Amino acid sequence: MKSLPLARFLALVVPLLLLGGAYASQYLGSLHPCEMCWWQRYPHMGAVPLALIAYGTTRRPCVSALFAGLAALAIGISGAIGLFHAGVEYGWWQGLTACSTSPTAGNPADILNQIMATPITRCDVAPWTLLGISLAGFNGLLSGASALAIFALLIKSRKEA
Repeated sequence: MKSLPLARFLALVVPLLLLGGAYASQYLGSLHPCEMCWWQRYPHMGAVPLALIAYGTTRRPCVSALFAGLAALAIGISGAIGLFHAGVEYGWWQGLTACSTSPTAGNPADILNQIMATPITRCDVAPWTLLGISLAGFNGLLSGASALAIFALLIKSRKEA
């Protein structure tokens, strides 16, 4: 497989898989996201349409590479936020916010009940770890490595052209 198609593939699949994992841990694993968890999701949400545009412009390799690169940049930003969040969880530095989830929208008359029923999720406590690495840490590592791999593939694709 040539480098540009592989870069496009990674630019689409990585954010889809990481978002899928985030939503699965939330809805199937009952791990409620904190504010910084949401911050990590937004760049992945932006990377998906950028990668789709890269796929839609395959007949124009320069444009396709540009959008794959923008998707890689978004993935890398999510990774940087994930590493920052992991540092907050490990106590290496202070977080930026109070870090609690907000209640879901609903009937305004029922807002107090929503607030009371909303689980408080702190950004400085990892609700789950594997081998000492939190979900934020895994996102940081996987997103950062993926972004670097996509950029390397894009550089290689310029040499193949």
